[in-house]
Amino acid sequence: MHPYPHRYLSTARTGVEGEVEIGSAGLAALDSLPPVEFGGPGTLWSPETLLVAAVADCFVLSFRAVARASKLPWTHLECSTEGVLDRIEGVTRFTEMHTKATLTVPAGTDEALARRLLEKAEKVCLISNSLLASKHLESTVVQA
Repeated sequence: MHPYPHRYLSTARTGVEGEVEIGSAGLAALDSLPPVEFGGPGTLWSPETLLVAAVADCFVLSFRAVARASKLPWTHLECSTEGVLDRIEGVTRFTEMHTKATLTVPAGTDEALARRLLEKAEKVCLISNSLLASKHLESTVVQA
């Protein structure tokens, strides 16, 4: 790992109408539009869906790291995150992030350890730790 601080640069560009092209050096560009809730078509990623996806992605990558460090055997992790956007005291912001995770582990794996590592992944996720929204994790461990 590189020493801190890490810096990430992203760009966004658009005209008066149409998609916003977002990018970052070395990555494929993405087009975005407002979500349906803000009058958009709901056919492309939006800043809102990108933020919620970043929480889910960070949770999964955080779990991968803590599971590797703890030598937990596992075969599959599926995660969904729902962000709640609300208007509080005149400010629109995400107030909650609800993550549901289903972890599949080999038969005989310590389920208590697996649950603790899922909880640790939520605690160390740098994206959700950077937000004001409260976090909620609902996890399931399946032995296969």
